[in-house]
Amino acid sequence: MKTKWKSNLLLLMTAMIWGFAFVAQRLGAEHVGALTFNGIRFALGALSMIPVLLLFGGKRPQGEERKQTVYAALAGGCALFLASALQQWGVQITGSAGKAGFITGLYTVLVPVIGVLFLHRKTGLFIWIGAVTAVVGLYLLSMTGYEKPGIGDLVLIAGAIVWAMHILIIDHFNQKGIHSFGFAFGQYAVCAVLNLIGALFFEDISLTGIQAAGIPILYGGIMSVGVAYTLQILGQKNADPTAASIILSMESMFSALGGAVLLNEKMTPGGYLGCLLIFAGIIFAQLPERRRGKTF
Repeated sequence: MKTKWKSNLLLLMTAMIWGFAFVAQRLGAEHVGALTFNGIRFALGALSMIPVLLLFGGKRPQGEERKQTVYAALAGGCALFLASALQQWGVQITGSAGKAGFITGLYTVLVPVIGVLFLHRKTGLFIWIGAVTAVVGLYLLSMTGYEKPGIGDLVLIAGAIVWAMHILIIDHFNQKGIHSFGFAFGQYAVCAVLNLIGALFFEDISLTGIQAAGIPILYGGIMSVGVAYTLQILGQKNADPTAASIILSMESMFSALGGAVLLNEKMTPGGYLGCLLIFAGIIFAQLPERRRGKTF
């Protein structure tokens, strides 16, 4: 019981770090472009994974495992690049950390739904209840929650879809056998390179802007990627998978809390109800069922 309590605490800390990362993204968006922010952030994230690799990585992958790990890093890095770019652009357009957190959290519901619609995987009633509940919540959040609903919401929804695809990519390569920590380091590195290349072509990279966004970038890179990822790995060792996923999904609540406390973001009553329904949908989508086929 004590071990599980410690695991749940580590997972709660992970969700908190991830949730407050949306605040860092909102603040960083005021000084640098989305590609610049993410490029530096994920480069720092890759560097912060080096100690994790040395401490927990074990033996270096060889042969087929090494090849599949490289393939996974390339595919995952490309998906991570697109998802993180859409998310950061969505944060810039909406100007809201809380809203971005809840809409991004829809990936938890989208993963099994995409699996059913396109991969012909079985699922249960709770998934569909969660999906419908989350869609209703999304409507309330987008249409009544803030003063400026519009294109930013669509960008964030597109990002949530790509986040779901990113999870499906991980699921695909996990079945082939990959080195988890090597994959994490590789995908962060690929994502960083793609973002920085894009920033060189499409954004005006300013040293002054980077310095102004220094603290948000450091938090997003070292804390959100390196520290939180390590806490997640340690926490899930002795945690029930369903309980772990529910605790981690609380990042959306922490994003809203951070936006309200640190950025003075406010919503209408309809917006708060929408957030509540999205969170309820996320929880429903992760509830176990006795007669369920393969799920995520």
